[in-house]
Amino acid sequence: MSTQSTNVVLLIGTIVIISLMKPDCTAVTEEYNGFKLCVTSRRGIKDLSHRNLTDVPSNLSNNTQYLDISYNLIQSLNGAQFSRLFQLCFLKVTHCGLQEISPTAFSHTPALKFLNISHNNLHVIPDISVKQLKILDLGNNLFTSYRIPESFQNFSHLDLLSIGSTAAPSVSYSDFDPLMNVPVHHLVLGAGIPWKNYESGSLAKMKSLQKVSIRASFCGNFRMFEKVLVDLNMTKAKSLRFIAFFPDNCQVNSDPFENLRTMPFIQNLTIENTWINSSFMEMFLKNVWLSSVYDLSFVNITYNEDTPDGFQFHTLNHTINVSSVTFNGINHYQYKYPTFNMSFEAFSRLTYLKFSGTGMNILPCRVMSALPSLETLDLSDNLLSESGFWWFLCSHTSVFPRLRQLSLSKNRFSSLSFISQKMNEMKTLESLDLSFNSISLDGDCSWPAGMKELNLGNNNLGNNVFQYLSSNFERIDLSKTGITAITQEALSCFPKLTYLKLSSNSIRVIPADLSLPTLLSLYIDQNAITSIPREALGGVPKIQTLSAGSNPFVCSCDSHWFVADFNKSLLLDWPLNYTCSTPPSFAGLQLSEFKTSELSCETGLQVAVALPVIIVISAAIGLVFYKCDGVWYTKMLWVWIRMKRRGKKCSNLMKNASFSYHAFISYSHQDSDWVDSQLLPSMEGAGLSLCTHERDFVPGEWIIDNIINCVESSYKTLFVLSRHFVQSEWCNYELFFAQHRAISVQRDSLVFILLEPIPTDCIPKKFLRLRSILREQTYLEWPNNERKQQVFWRSLKSMLHMADKSVALKDVALAISDKVALLTDDL
Repeated sequence: MSTQSTNVVLLIGTIVIISLMKPDCTAVTEEYNGFKLCVTSRRGIKDLSHRNLTDVPSNLSNNTQYLDISYNLIQSLNGAQFSRLFQLCFLKVTHCGLQEISPTAFSHTPALKFLNISHNNLHVIPDISVKQLKILDLGNNLFTSYRIPESFQNFSHLDLLSIGSTAAPSVSYSDFDPLMNVPVHHLVLGAGIPWKNYESGSLAKMKSLQKVSIRASFCGNFRMFEKVLVDLNMTKAKSLRFIAFFPDNCQVNSDPFENLRTMPFIQNLTIENTWINSSFMEMFLKNVWLSSVYDLSFVNITYNEDTPDGFQFHTLNHTINVSSVTFNGINHYQYKYPTFNMSFEAFSRLTYLKFSGTGMNILPCRVMSALPSLETLDLSDNLLSESGFWWFLCSHTSVFPRLRQLSLSKNRFSSLSFISQKMNEMKTLESLDLSFNSISLDGDCSWPAGMKELNLGNNNLGNNVFQYLSSNFERIDLSKTGITAITQEALSCFPKLTYLKLSSNSIRVIPADLSLPTLLSLYIDQNAITSIPREALGGVPKIQTLSAGSNPFVCSCDSHWFVADFNKSLLLDWPLNYTCSTPPSFAGLQLSEFKTSELSCETGLQVAVALPVIIVISAAIGLVFYKCDGVWYTKMLWVWIRMKRRGKKCSNLMKNASFSYHAFISYSHQDSDWVDSQLLPSMEGAGLSLCTHERDFVPGEWIIDNIINCVESSYKTLFVLSRHFVQSEWCNYELFFAQHRAISVQRDSLVFILLEPIPTDCIPKKFLRLRSILREQTYLEWPNNERKQQVFWRSLKSMLHMADKSVALKDVALAISDKVALLTDDL
């Protein structure tokens, strides 16, 4: 690498700090940490800030976990105000003019872990005891001393302590004694005012410190600052952050950071919200370069050139440890371009460089080739475009020879096809961030084969964006890109995909045939998804992280499996961001509180439960039916219904008909005993007129003529079927003539009484017609049971009864009793 100095001219603007793409990035606010630590249910969140309250409301729910009563007029806190809030974990009382806190104020809040009472008028540090407290913010109050109360030694879980007062300009030796055995890892000390006195050894007693943030000005009193550095070195803290270190126009005549060279434990150093002259910058960087610091950050800096030649930094004959440099938010005091004259050899070991929010519109030519070890470059929040990043006056022998991660977020890039082609010049590039630009899909893209990650978030790209991506990509971020639908066909083009972010789009449905066997992380939050199909997540068997919150979920059986069966440890935002949208009765309900039975949602389970129940009930009904002779009564009912229908159909045909008898009885003479003793007395006793061959045949006439005349003179022909009947030749004749009459005149004129069971093999061939008739006609079976015999006679009388009780039968079977059950048997 060339050691020749390079004059770099840059236009500096205003930026905001955030170290994107750093592997150990934990830059989140303490309040967010507290929220994440405490809140498990949205019902437990109570934001009562800006309400002009003069006291803590007494009607707070017992399940309150998060309470913000900031920007009110509450001057004191006591135990009675929080007596019922046993689940309170997060309490924020800022900008309230708070003057007093009772020692027992939090005796009824055993779950309290986050307490922010900053920006108030407390004149003493409150003597409180909260055993589970992890984060305590007492910054920007009015106490006159930093003396910590003895009760603080019971804070066995305290991790972060922020303490500062605009009325406390001194730190005494014994101020922090109660914290000697408290595991405070991060201390934020001061309120931004100049310190007048610091007693050596004050901070050295806190051996658990890992990070220290000092909010104080030391302009004109750098000897005191040197004592602070000595004590911080004794704590073995690894991270130092100095905020508002120099006020505006501070003249630095000595080297306050010379002690950095002898602080072997310091790894991270941040200068924030302060004024820096070019002369101080030269001394400061020299000390840093000769120290053990490897991560250096400048945040929200106002830079002033107080030397005629600008910033001059010459080569040091020393091993340089610095490998990460962040410039984030640099304001230039003069209205001219600043001048930096330094050798790139000073950055020979640099692996991470962030130059963000500076207004840069042209990338210095030598940056691409003069940083041989650079692996991560963050140029976000600038004014770069394709022409500015690849400046036409620059020529390169190599382009970022070891660069792996490049962030161009929040710039002015537009052509995705052009960018994809230029990325091929960076042979080792793996990750590219183009979020928050004005990217357009202007042509085919040719991405480097080794590139694995692309972030196109917050660009208006649409559903076709997948066609412009490489099949080699393993990590894709397409959040807020205007996607309305995704298909398995589009996603199947990425066989190596392990990370997919589709947050903040308008996706309504996750395809049920989703199949991404290598996917580990999926983000589909803030879309229009109403349910997540079980089949879809079945297609991502290796999923380890899922974010699907802030969607309008429908609380129905479609969501039941997700609530009941899905492994919630995979969900980053469960349960807070999962709420019901519909039906209206469940709107706003947290999905974790949606309860429905598995039986009501699983069809297979419903069948499995219902089928045995139906079988048992059916068996029980069948048993009762059988025991109560239900079969016989059903048959009788069917006969009654059939007779009812037939009576209506033939009523018009029978209006002009007249008969001498209600029925002609056809029977074998061997069954005459039953006919004479049972049938005739029962029927004629009821006023019915019956015709029998023994009594009513006309003497001297031919038997065939008697049969024909009796059949034609009777409304019905009643056959008493028995084994004797089928053996009688005359019975066969009577059946033949009655059947002929039924076909030609009255279709329902045949009535069959089965006196006894007749085996099929007992019926002669000449009676074969009887078999087919009985399959089509209903018959009454003579029962042995006396109770059933009563029903039998009623049914028979109903079929033979004449409406007018006269010999001439006008309309038959219209007065059948509705209370009589009948029998049918279809053979």
